[in-house]
Amino acid sequence: MELRKEIEPDFQTLEKRYPEVLKLILAYSDYCEENRDEDNTEYQKLENKLHEMTGKDISQFNLWEWWEEEGAEVLAFRISLPAPKIIEHITKDELAEIVRRQKTFVMQDEDDKSLKGQFHYHLDDYFIDFLTLNFTTFDRRLFQRQKDKQGNYFEYNQNEIVEKLWNDGAR
Repeated sequence: MELRKEIEPDFQTLEKRYPEVLKLILAYSDYCEENRDEDNTEYQKLENKLHEMTGKDISQFNLWEWWEEEGAEVLAFRISLPAPKIIEHITKDELAEIVRRQKTFVMQDEDDKSLKGQFHYHLDDYFIDFLTLNFTTFDRRLFQRQKDKQGNYFEYNQNEIVEKLWNDGAR
């Protein structure tokens, strides 16, 4: 199913921001290797510049030790991708599609060299943030393994997650 444009990640803005964000992250890393940044002056400059570019709270990202996590490219992707918005009148079918995307591993076209193709597997946070904004009772544990009262592990299936969100927390 195709989602409305305002629900989908804004790849057009991402494409514009990404090269500059990646360049700034790598330049900061080079600066730190050569000069250190013990007083965090350069870090603050980077954080402010990225905030100006994206409007995001950059403190949620690890600009110091990205090499220990997913790498500079994924960090730049996450920073560059515009945050989801609150959307009026989300349909149950749209919710089901978002849940399907979160629960289903989809092989991406290896020949797709666009940013969307390269970072397809890193959209999980975008849709989790979307659900958090748009469903009052959303809890990310809906997508995680659970333990019942008898101590048995289980996972909610797609339909169960949709029903829980639709019945309990639709805005």
